Amino acid sequence: MKLEFWFEFASTYSYVAAMRIEDAAARVGVEVEWRAFLLGPIFRQQGWTDSPFNLFPAKGRYMWQDLQRQCRKHGLPLRMPSMFPRNGLLAARLACAHADAPWLPAFVQAVYRANFEHDEDIADETVIAACLAHAGQDAASILPDAQLPAVKQALIARTGDAVRHGLFGAPSFRVGDDLFWGDDRLADALEACTALRSR
Repeated sequence: MKLEFWFEFASTYSYVAAMRIEDAAARVGVEVEWRAFLLGPIFRQQGWTDSPFNLFPAKGRYMWQDLQRQCRKHGLPLRMPSMFPRNGLLAARLACAHADAPWLPAFVQAVYRANFEHDEDIADETVIAACLAHAGQDAASILPDAQLPAVKQALIARTGDAVRHGLFGAPSFRVGDDLFWGDDRLADALEACTALRSR
């Protein structure tokens, strides 16, 4: 049984999950499927024009305080982005286009580090090129993929799948038809995977 990991590049808690999911899954022998999607269209369906952490200041203050706690807990660096949320469209298209590539996790983690450790603009092709290079890839040959109509449509379809699966936030994890929302549910999702495997 595979664990579906649904993430959004602008998502703070997706950062925490993305940086630790591979080790956590490997410890229990679970394979992870990395699935980039966009939260913006989902939020707009709820009438939100911005991140709920911006729309509801008390919730935002709590999130940043809690994120600091979670990053300390897991030994992750954190530098509050000077812009939030950042536009992760370029990175999401590439992650969707290369969903099965063995280098995808390294690329995704590099993008999260750029955003939440180095406060870099992940909408900038130069930043994403550096993330691809970190993952051992030739940016010049991969970056143009983001402008292919088929790739743009694939990300739209992936986000539509997220809606159909009932996703409303990130990170989310799916085990079969069961949904687990939030970085703090990663252990539960992995437990569900191992329970299904042992049947």
